[in-house]
Amino acid sequence: MKRLYFLVISLLLVAPALQAQDAASSSDASELNSNAAFSCARAHVQAASRQPSTTVRHRQKMDRYDVKYYKLDIALENNSRNVSGSVRMLARTLAQPLDSVAFELYPTFTIDSVVVNGRRSTGLRRVGSDATAAIPQGIPATTLFTTLIYYRGTAPNGSSAAIGNALNTRFVNNYGVNVTWSLSEPFSAHEWWPCKQVLTDKADSLDVWVTTSSINKVGSNGTLQRVTALPNSKSRYEWKHRVKPIAYYLVSVAVAPYIEYTNYANPAGGPQIPIVNYVYNQTALTNFQAEIDRTPGFIENFSSLVGLYPFASEKYGHSMAPLGGGMEHQTMTTQDGFTFTLTAHELFHQWFGDNVTCASWEDIWLNEGFASYGEYISLNRFATPTAARQWMDYAHTNTMQSAGGSVRVLDTTNVNRIFDGRLSYRKGATVVHMLRYLLNDDDKFYRALRTFQTTYSGRTARTIDLQRVFEAEAGRPLQYFFDQWYAGQGFPTFNIRWNQVGQTFYLQTTEAVSMPAVTPFFDTELDYQLTFTDNTTQILRLRQSQQVSLFSVPVSKTIASITIDPNQWVLNGNGTTLRDNTLVLSANVAAQGTRLTVYPNPCRETLMLADLTARAVAEVTDATGRVLLRQAVDPLKAQLDTRSLAAGLYHLRLTGSNGTVSLARFVKEQ
Repeated sequence: MKRLYFLVISLLLVAPALQAQDAASSSDASELNSNAAFSCARAHVQAASRQPSTTVRHRQKMDRYDVKYYKLDIALENNSRNVSGSVRMLARTLAQPLDSVAFELYPTFTIDSVVVNGRRSTGLRRVGSDATAAIPQGIPATTLFTTLIYYRGTAPNGSSAAIGNALNTRFVNNYGVNVTWSLSEPFSAHEWWPCKQVLTDKADSLDVWVTTSSINKVGSNGTLQRVTALPNSKSRYEWKHRVKPIAYYLVSVAVAPYIEYTNYANPAGGPQIPIVNYVYNQTALTNFQAEIDRTPGFIENFSSLVGLYPFASEKYGHSMAPLGGGMEHQTMTTQDGFTFTLTAHELFHQWFGDNVTCASWEDIWLNEGFASYGEYISLNRFATPTAARQWMDYAHTNTMQSAGGSVRVLDTTNVNRIFDGRLSYRKGATVVHMLRYLLNDDDKFYRALRTFQTTYSGRTARTIDLQRVFEAEAGRPLQYFFDQWYAGQGFPTFNIRWNQVGQTFYLQTTEAVSMPAVTPFFDTELDYQLTFTDNTTQILRLRQSQQVSLFSVPVSKTIASITIDPNQWVLNGNGTTLRDNTLVLSANVAAQGTRLTVYPNPCRETLMLADLTARAVAEVTDATGRVLLRQAVDPLKAQLDTRSLAAGLYHLRLTGSNGTVSLARFVKEQ
């Protein structure tokens, strides 16, 4: 979906295209340039108060059938939001018989009639966007049926729509053309066509027929079967999409007097893929052709890494529209222009978002975080390692502008939160990067992505589904990782003290966190780069399994300096690095720890901590050393919630922010 551009990288990579735009129109080029860092995600939240329109009761009615097919047969022009025509839906009833058909359509539209299985509905009830058509004859369970909805009207405008307009029209000054286009994500397809807006109910196939003035072209999903000439200087564009199921919000149209430019991708082991580009005019093509011509290489690279482009038997393409970024409509992305990272981002959505779609807006990072990571992958492959590193540095900096916020979307009715650039896009991408680091093997990482794509191809998935795929590659549970980085909030900062005595390197790493009340600790491996006096380097990969971790490592050279996470794998703040010649003695004291008084012992629901004078992190382990409980505690409420523990004997380790350690044993009773 529309993304936050990485402004610095975009400017470095697309300067020639931007200069060409400046020559055409300084105002529009300036808009594309200066707003690049925020325009895409902002375009999704222009009308931030918008929420899902349907009621719970109406959703329950729609959940009584499964959509198999849509056919849109509508009339559109490039200078109007007027829509007229019909939508045919083929569906199957589920476990219960059906006595009515429920769907969504914005109330500004008139419904002329609804025909179910060839018979006109005897009654239509509309409350807001919820529409329910009575069925002349009931439909048994597990039975296919057709619904044909004839409608007409004007799509809503401005703040009455979800993200500006779900169907919009605008004159593009510097190219002298008017364009009408759709953008339905997340809740707004019903603002231009009647449908069922449920993420988990993808239509198996789709036809989009659009009648328009013959001067126009119409971009849409799938392959163009024919353009049928009609009376009164009209033509009908007939698009057919069959290769994979499609989510409601990915159905699209774009209407303008376009010119067509086609190039081709040739992925290894796959067919030649046409890339059909509908651009405003020859001036636009001249300005953007160099950037458009990156697309075949991007497709070939992504196909080699995560599996063949999912819609290879149809096409990929772009329709230009002034929407302020890009939107990954299935097989034909809508973009306002072409820059390196925008094109890569929207293309990677064809795998992450289109082929495999998040099953809930709670998991939008499965779409946006991975698409953002596609930018990083492409920069590494087609630009320079420096450009890729700058991209990741910016992603980290942007994520850490605020202390809190989870990748998981808790309020799935809030468009602002769903498309939060810092969390869903940038932090989402850093989580993907950390999963790659966790596996520590690119073959395993890309195999996991291919497994995810093949397992859930044409379907929807949740974060837990991705977690299971990565657990299979890692060979161990990863609940702790997703608790920290997906559901948790904030980030760690690592402060280190080090010393070298002879050929032994001593290291003490103390972890602080930005949101201790939510995520008191991040269990992670971390790279340390040792730079020696002869300017050679060595990378040590060590696990931070507790707030204060102590290590001693043999070395053969004299250390000059230490760098934490030199390759920017782990999201972490700027810590301190200090050489401490007393560290060997300090390590021994810290490892031993002081005794802590706790009561009541045995305890049931609460364990009180005596003489607690500062904030600390409490870790409870069993006899095998497994960490079963980790909580932040403070002097105002010096207690530990032990209700989640089974009856038994436990060890308590309390680590202060200064690295001091206190130890205790206690018994939990039923």
